[in-house]
Amino acid sequence: MDPSKDLQELISRLAVALGIGLLIGLERGWRRRQARPGSRAAGIRTFAISGLLGGVIAALALALSSQASAGVASAVGGIVLGLGFAAYAAVVTLFTRDENRAVGTFSATTAIAGMLTFALGAYAVLGDLRVAAGTAVAAAGLLAFREELHGWLENITWPELQSGLVLLAMTFLGLPIMPDHPVGPFGGVNPRDVWIIAIVLAGVSFLGYAAVKNFGARRGLLLAAAAGAVASSTAVTIANARHAAAGEGSSRLLAAGVAVASVVMFLRVAAIVAALKPGLLMLVLPTLVAASLVAAGFAIIWVYWPKTDTGGHQGVDFRNPFDFWSVVGFAFFLGLIVMLSRAVGETFGATGALAGAIFVGIADIDAITVSMARLTPEILSRSDAAVAILGAVASNTVSKIAIGAVIGRGPFAVEIAAMALLCLLVGAAALWLTFVFAA
Repeated sequence: MDPSKDLQELISRLAVALGIGLLIGLERGWRRRQARPGSRAAGIRTFAISGLLGGVIAALALALSSQASAGVASAVGGIVLGLGFAAYAAVVTLFTRDENRAVGTFSATTAIAGMLTFALGAYAVLGDLRVAAGTAVAAAGLLAFREELHGWLENITWPELQSGLVLLAMTFLGLPIMPDHPVGPFGGVNPRDVWIIAIVLAGVSFLGYAAVKNFGARRGLLLAAAAGAVASSTAVTIANARHAAAGEGSSRLLAAGVAVASVVMFLRVAAIVAALKPGLLMLVLPTLVAASLVAAGFAIIWVYWPKTDTGGHQGVDFRNPFDFWSVVGFAFFLGLIVMLSRAVGETFGATGALAGAIFVGIADIDAITVSMARLTPEILSRSDAAVAILGAVASNTVSKIAIGAVIGRGPFAVEIAAMALLCLLVGAAALWLTFVFAA
């Protein structure tokens, strides 16, 4: 390899190591900026040198490894890097301890931040520059938001912490180890896909809980519904139905949230069709727009129209972000629906496309929209594909009625049924008019 290129590469990596130290040191130095000179264990200069020192030690380890024999090269580099880190850690820990004693505090943050700076400087020379730089930005952010994080921890409740930990474990521990291959007949069910559905259900419920807590009942529910529906309007419906059944808030607000989620779902389908098969858009767009207007109107009336009930929009009090076993159980139920749809498709052949779309639409609108769009026009005609997509949308809308009746019950179920039926009726009329004029 060209020695000049090697030198340029090394200088670039050492520059990144120095920048990492400056970034973390900027936060550390600003926090202790009012301390008199010589009273701080480490400031911006010390952290900058720490990052550069890590890079130099790593470069030295690489140089010594390249000069050693093949059998001991990695051992030599590891020993040099390990001894360098141990020496640095001992020095920064001793000085941090003395600083704590002088100012009467008890904190290991500066020492740990210094060790991380050294390690990231070394990794900038040995590993991926993007990972080193990104980790440094994340570390500086955590250090900078010290007060906000402590305030958040003071206000968090045990159910919130428990649910947050479960959601993180589901995402970062459970998902990577889930089998990613179909299990069962008729193409089976992919456990990883089912687990992703469970994460979406739990995430939407947690999002609604956090939004209501931070933005209030009205804005929180509507914002959470709109954001959650980007992933799944079914998940929003399930979450709101559970809250309605538990008496956690006004059924009108919860139903309005489902209406907002339905609007997002209709528009999301239109966006997918426009991106994948623009030729289908004129057949499906009038129906989707008509249904969106109905759902949006329902949400506006239900939120802002004078209340006929004596309690009005009572405050929303969610006692628990989500229940683990309920979201997992419903995710597996939706997985079984997908498997049944495949069975219908295999049993009825070509005529099963619409039936399969209706079944899958209960759980997953996006998958049906993508698959139907890709089958046009080679396998399905434009009209057949449009009917299949809209059939899936209709089945998803009908499923909201079932969720409201089975889980939510009471006024919530009636309100959801009214909204969904209006969307279906107006959408059907728009579809009929579309095919009349298209013909």
